[in-house]
Amino acid sequence: MADLHTGLSTAQVDERVADGRVNDVPDAPVRTFPQIVRANVLTPVNAIISTLFVLILVAGFPADALFAGVVVSNSVIGIGQEVQARRTLTALAVLSAPKARVRRDGNPVEIGVSGVVADDLLELAPGDQVVVDGEIVHAVGLEIDESLLTGESDAVEKEAGSEVLSGSFVSAGSGLYRATRIGADSYAAKLAEEARRFELAGSELRSGVNVVLRWLTFIIPPASIMLLLRQLETQDRWQDALQATVAAAVAMVPDGLVLLTSLSFITGVIALARRRALAKELASVELLARVDTLCLDKTGTITTGEISLGRVVALGATSEAEAAEVLGALGAADPAPNATLLAIISSHQAPEGWDVAQSLPFSSARKWAATEFIDRGTFYLGAPDILFDDDDEDERAAADEAAASGTRVLLVTRADGSWQGETLSPSRTPVAMVLLEDTVRHDAKEIFGYFREQGVDLKVISGDNPATVAAVARRAGISSADAGFDARGLPDDSEDLADVVIDTTVFGRVTPHQKRSMVHALQSRGRTVAMTGDGVNDVLALKDADMGIAMGAGSSATRAVAQLVLLDNQFGTLPRVLAEGRKVINNIERVANLFITKAAYAVLLTALVGIAGAPFPFLPRQLTMIGTFSIGVPGFFLALAPNEALVRPGFLPRVLRFSLPAGAVAGSVTYVLYEVVRRMDGVTLDEARTAATATLLLIGLTILILISRPLKPWKLGLAASMAGLYALNMALPSTRDYFQLDLPGTSAWLVVALAAAVGSAGVTLITHLLDDRPDPVDQQP
Repeated sequence: MADLHTGLSTAQVDERVADGRVNDVPDAPVRTFPQIVRANVLTPVNAIISTLFVLILVAGFPADALFAGVVVSNSVIGIGQEVQARRTLTALAVLSAPKARVRRDGNPVEIGVSGVVADDLLELAPGDQVVVDGEIVHAVGLEIDESLLTGESDAVEKEAGSEVLSGSFVSAGSGLYRATRIGADSYAAKLAEEARRFELAGSELRSGVNVVLRWLTFIIPPASIMLLLRQLETQDRWQDALQATVAAAVAMVPDGLVLLTSLSFITGVIALARRRALAKELASVELLARVDTLCLDKTGTITTGEISLGRVVALGATSEAEAAEVLGALGAADPAPNATLLAIISSHQAPEGWDVAQSLPFSSARKWAATEFIDRGTFYLGAPDILFDDDDEDERAAADEAAASGTRVLLVTRADGSWQGETLSPSRTPVAMVLLEDTVRHDAKEIFGYFREQGVDLKVISGDNPATVAAVARRAGISSADAGFDARGLPDDSEDLADVVIDTTVFGRVTPHQKRSMVHALQSRGRTVAMTGDGVNDVLALKDADMGIAMGAGSSATRAVAQLVLLDNQFGTLPRVLAEGRKVINNIERVANLFITKAAYAVLLTALVGIAGAPFPFLPRQLTMIGTFSIGVPGFFLALAPNEALVRPGFLPRVLRFSLPAGAVAGSVTYVLYEVVRRMDGVTLDEARTAATATLLLIGLTILILISRPLKPWKLGLAASMAGLYALNMALPSTRDYFQLDLPGTSAWLVVALAAAVGSAGVTLITHLLDDRPDPVDQQP
């Protein structure tokens, strides 16, 4: 058993390791390499394409099997990108992983959580996670928040002999506990066991794409069977009928949509990782891009978090020397000082003869700490507006003046009696004001100006004095920060609370549970809320926000619940995160427009051919060429292009509103052209198919240009290069023979030109009439 002061010895640790009594934490829910391979190879799209590949070989047309290359490209690119992302994120996750401070051989040692053994003696300080279950052996005002486990909102006071559960965190005080249940036996591990599967976070993009795939899964088989039966009636050979059916089915499959969706997510996550931002889920980049309200804690986000002591102002009959002696004693009385107390300790040594009778560490909820010294009375350190008595008018005015300038003000008061629970001693006498300096980040104005331009509503939520918070917010360039709202006056009614939070920018004296309530209030009004923070008082709000963002130097509890961790504490990374998210969402929408338009015109062509009983207008290899030049290759570039247009909800309805009419126009015009040319004198079936191929490709390039708006030179160049590649295939005898492109006569080309013009104009007009959006505006080239 561990000694209270020395902990386990090295020999005792080795004995427990040999016995297997170690904190063998279950692996994080990430896919192994074989799982990655299976997930990227054994997909519904690959299964359909592979089946069609077998059918086209059975029909005896191996030259038409070019479309099967998408199975290889989807699998190779998907596996490569996911492996790279896993490697990058695993390396960063090590930096963000929680640590445990254990006592061994009489010395405190910081180790990884998996290094904890049974009976280890672990230290606890504010913001620490409880990493294994245990029994408290020593406590100083220790309060444990178990809300992440039990849902109970109030912190629980812990004394020697009390049980602590892994997954909870320290909200106030300090202590020591002995590890009793470790590894899979711990409480948090048992709770999480059922959920420890690789599962992607909810994503509007992914769910929208899945809806499209489900519908096509129902549409493609009956449409293909109908076409096959009709072709068998009209074609001389069953092989030709099967070839036509494969061509139609290939066109109906959005073969690259899933790949480019995943690729966009993964490249976004990797781009953030290179900026030392750890996104714990692929959908994190999408989540922040959808955020319209950003809640900020002042310390560590707007400011650098590096608190320094400005000066100490003695009050009343207290001399400066006496005030300094009191501050030194208060600092020495706390075994786990926070950043504020550390700034005081750095300038005030512990005096002799100040023996502690009892102490109560600082809590974000009550806003004060207290220490009772033997024969010297009780001294409080905390928020002036809470510690001042009603008759301390002059001192209160001085504190308010200092706070209004942006200086953080703490008050020291003295009382003869002790506190009772959460109740202050009566008749407190002001001793000194402590003025602290907290530097605003040098890039704060630029960052908040960017968010304002992007339509993101900013809310500053802090536990400090409202006047101080408002002054700091003004210095950081946050608008509507003329005055701060004192959170002690927030209404209890949820609707009234939502009204206040929506209309106000700066809040002070906010408790941790109020922060969470404010997040809920914003969400109740349809806001998508991100919360940033680094301290234990931010944990609950971070957990319940749509997007929790923690600083790498913050408490282990905040890093554990956040979806994004800024490992280098650079708040300036957030605009890049927003930009990456917007790029993902907007570009996937563009790519989805292309692939769903292709599926739409393929379904329509299949239906028209099935009804008319005509030969199918395309060979599989010709549709592969059309898809490559008008969708696949340009879609790849568009999926990775810069795009910071504002994001709006309604991804799937908006895509369908564009794709279905565009596909209908493209399919109907192409089929009419095909039938007109096929009936012209002297025109062969191959020539009619060549005319249909040229027409559909030209309309497809028009659709490509439409979804690429706003147009930039490189986008026009992309469309022109695709048209040039098609022209090259037409010009070269070898490729022309491979794709069976037989050039029709001049009259047929005139009809092609007319059909392409009508189709392009029709697509432009109908999509413009049905599109309720303003033209998107890229903010990068």
